[in-house]
Amino acid sequence: MDTEQTAETEGVAFGADRLKLVKVVDHGAVRLITLNRPEKLNAWTREMQGEINDTVIDGNADPAIGAFVFTGAGRAMCAGADISAEFNTPSNDASLPVNWVDLARASKPMIAAINGAAVGVGLTLWLPTDFIVAGASARLSCRFVKMGLVPELASSHFLVQRCGWGNASDLSLSGRMVPADEAFAMGLIDSVVPDDELLSAALARASSYAENPAPQLQMIKTLLTTNGSSTDLGQVQRSELDALKVAFRTPEHREAVAAFLEKRSPKFT
Repeated sequence: MDTEQTAETEGVAFGADRLKLVKVVDHGAVRLITLNRPEKLNAWTREMQGEINDTVIDGNADPAIGAFVFTGAGRAMCAGADISAEFNTPSNDASLPVNWVDLARASKPMIAAINGAAVGVGLTLWLPTDFIVAGASARLSCRFVKMGLVPELASSHFLVQRCGWGNASDLSLSGRMVPADEAFAMGLIDSVVPDDELLSAALARASSYAENPAPQLQMIKTLLTTNGSSTDLGQVQRSELDALKVAFRTPEHREAVAAFLEKRSPKFT
């Protein structure tokens, strides 16, 4: 899919004219958020994160938006934090008003489309998302140790969840760069596609999520978040049953049953 050509035929998101460091275009029910500092390989700053947060919060409140895709302009997804802007300052407080991990897990479905390098925070930003697809030439690194730092954004949890203990330890303790095919083999990412198919693949998958009922999508994400690393299987089942009791009473469930009986596709609003 030609990104620029598609953008011409899709809607620019509300408030996009206020954004400086990200570009936002709505492709039907999917909001595409592009990190937009290509001259800096999309190096991360607090201001950029604030714009990402704002566009997600806006999309979560918009019933026309069903899912998000994130990618980077130019040759990289994100080459890590902007060292001159973020490290060479009097404050070493990395906190932001909005907790990104909480936002990602409470949000409508999110897909990260990794193009080029994804390093440090340029990788850990996407670990809490729901699906990570990478172009064949992508390279990823949990590089904090090389900067005399440690993992953040709950990545010491998500790396173990995604890759297992040994691979998470290797990635964090070495800080090495991992090519896309190896990242896929270890579970760090969920899919690898040719570079020129990356965006179309991500948008298609996001659309397949967005067509499903929003309340159930959120309940499923909550269950995966709370139950994914729980060792109390009784509590896991209780939380699932609680969610099922809610789901059974929703109009979305009634519509799905009616559509099945009437041999038609459901129409979720």
